[in-house]
Amino acid sequence: MEEQRALAGFAALSQETRLRIVRLLVKAGPEGMAAGAIGEALGGASTSRLSFHLTHLEHAGLIRSRREGRFIIYSAVFATLAGLIAFLMRDCCDGHPEICAPVAAALSCSCEPGKDALHG
Repeated sequence: MEEQRALAGFAALSQETRLRIVRLLVKAGPEGMAAGAIGEALGGASTSRLSFHLTHLEHAGLIRSRREGRFIIYSAVFATLAGLIAFLMRDCCDGHPEICAPVAAALSCSCEPGKDALHG
């Protein structure tokens, strides 16, 4: 990932509502969530406010949308999120892998129901 794209991704994530949206969509997985469900999960965010944030995230390449009937479904773009992490960790530890071991362990996903890889 080039630096400009990483900057756009991190800038999009640096706002509380957008960070919450991405975390919701990561949790929802590839099937994603309808815009209305995202708004409800955010405590009833107004349509215009939600649209603004979703558009910002989509332009940064962190989420994508698709139409299913009369609903717009949003989902995380896991490849882009992985690219951001890889961008940060690319030069990790300068030849000392033990330094990055805690990060690698936190990122390993067991995908067991009810298990949060970041919080055990």
